[in-house]
Amino acid sequence: MFIYRLIVTVILFLNISFCECMEKIKMEDNDSKINVIKVPVRDVFETYTNACFYIDEKTKHGFLIDPGAEADKFLSIIKEKGWVIEKILLTHGHFDHTGAVEELHKTLKIPYFIHRNGELFLKSTHYNLSQYCERNVVLNEGKYFDDGDIISLSENPEIKLQVIHTPGHTPDSVVFYDEKNKIAFVGDTIFKMGIGNTGYPGGNAEDLKNSIMNKIFKLPADTVLYTGHSDETTVAEESSRYRYK
Repeated sequence: MFIYRLIVTVILFLNISFCECMEKIKMEDNDSKINVIKVPVRDVFETYTNACFYIDEKTKHGFLIDPGAEADKFLSIIKEKGWVIEKILLTHGHFDHTGAVEELHKTLKIPYFIHRNGELFLKSTHYNLSQYCERNVVLNEGKYFDDGDIISLSENPEIKLQVIHTPGHTPDSVVFYDEKNKIAFVGDTIFKMGIGNTGYPGGNAEDLKNSIMNKIFKLPADTVLYTGHSDETTVAEESSRYRYK
């Protein structure tokens, strides 16, 4: 178990940003401003997972993507900003992306969503890797979406994200894509100068290749990619330096 945990830590270390600062970027969406706020968090690893708030500045409603740890940090930010988080969205079910979900779900009384293939990852500590890191992350109240679904804010339906299924790192991996603002939350499918690991349960290298080449790299070149464990990058930047053989 120690060796497995060490392997997990080393692999994550290769792809994670060490920046602890909260980054805020404003996007124009017609008459609404979209705020993307990146919040790096960590638990058992010395490295970080990037969670993101996706906020409609006009209504102060939004989504929280991949809250992997430190629930108190998210609750403090939400209270300080006066935001209403309507849903928690998960790019995949590994515990370093879901570790704070249960507390936030109970405290804020909001649902959390994952791809339909993610049910096993929510409920199995083997598949979500938490049992190998002295954690027991089990989530039994998940709701599910499918490839192509549109997730809109109830307070402002013009603010929306498209679900793009990108299996490979895990069979439930997805991208949340904002077409108007050309931003995509890609989880662990691709990073700045790297790609997702396929060595964990359910990983598949051929699926990852297809997801990157035929889905992510088909987005507009100037699309900003918010990754799970690195700084932001763009489709143009990654497609220009990365080629599958």
